[in-house]
Amino acid sequence: MAQIDAFFKLMNDEGASDLHMIAGQQPVLRVRGDIERVKFKTMDNESLKSMLYEICPEDKIKVFEETGDMDFGYEIPGLARYRCNFFEQKYGIGAVFREIPSDILSCDQLGLPKVIPKLASLPKGLVLVTGPTGSGKSTTLAAIIDEANRTRSDHILTIEDPIEFVHKSNKCIINHREVGTHTKSFTAALRGALREDPDIILVGELRDLETISLAMEASMTGHLVFGTLHTMNAMKTVDRVVEIFPANQQGQVRSTLADALKAVVSQALFKRIDIKGRVAALEILICTPAVRNLIREAKTYQIPSVMQTGKKYGMQTVDDAIMELLEKKKISAEDAYINCIEKQKFVKFLRKPPTDFTEI
Repeated sequence: MAQIDAFFKLMNDEGASDLHMIAGQQPVLRVRGDIERVKFKTMDNESLKSMLYEICPEDKIKVFEETGDMDFGYEIPGLARYRCNFFEQKYGIGAVFREIPSDILSCDQLGLPKVIPKLASLPKGLVLVTGPTGSGKSTTLAAIIDEANRTRSDHILTIEDPIEFVHKSNKCIINHREVGTHTKSFTAALRGALREDPDIILVGELRDLETISLAMEASMTGHLVFGTLHTMNAMKTVDRVVEIFPANQQGQVRSTLADALKAVVSQALFKRIDIKGRVAALEILICTPAVRNLIREAKTYQIPSVMQTGKKYGMQTVDDAIMELLEKKKISAEDAYINCIEKQKFVKFLRKPPTDFTEI
């Protein structure tokens, strides 16, 4: 048993999402969004490095010492998996660990809208799950892949950096590939995927032009492709995909994206005030013919209006989702105000002025 496993056990017991181990500081947990210091001695660089290197593969240590940054996955059987990031900082080594639960929750268990599990049954196309870091994108995608695994008879291929949720083959066969361990890059893995007979491809992160281009190509050649982006809402997601391409290609990209895109799910995570835990507010865009026309004609600013009128298709704006959580007294008015788009709708619920003075 590695020394650091005791901290992972504590992390699990406390319901923490992240563990921070920083040279020159005490260990820190993030519990339901808040930072909490662990009652433990301040760690010096050498002792912390020794503790961290104990769980790190040798080839990853080499990468870290050459670059100062490195990601990998670590698993404690029966407890959880962890997404690990090592980095160099002013006082020595630092590390952050994100817990990936061993048990994959279903869409129903997560309380996701009814349209979300239906995304698993799409025959082909591109589905994007977006939001800031730590907003639960991986958890939502894992629930969708689990739905496909239970209801389809297909080949699912995941490409991640590092592997997060591990699915056991059920009705589907599932292959997990980790960038840096099983493949050189997302783009190399996507190129290879087209020769590996997949029906569903999960791309952990659409980071650059080439990866996005290959993901769109795969979705246009009969595959169902799921991917993530760090964008805040559906409208900005469409714009981000288009704007990453050179200006002289953007017209063609809009046309291709209009045909390929099936749905965008953007989410934000909130601390619950009714019980311990967190809850996600989801914005959902389903690509109906009206939405496809807006994408082709570069009128993405009209997408929120289409979502307002497209509730029968399962669409909803993030403000509607936040308002529902607020009215059910699951989240605070202050959190709702900070994360909403149209601030005026939520001002009346505030008991005091907003903490973000730039929004006044």
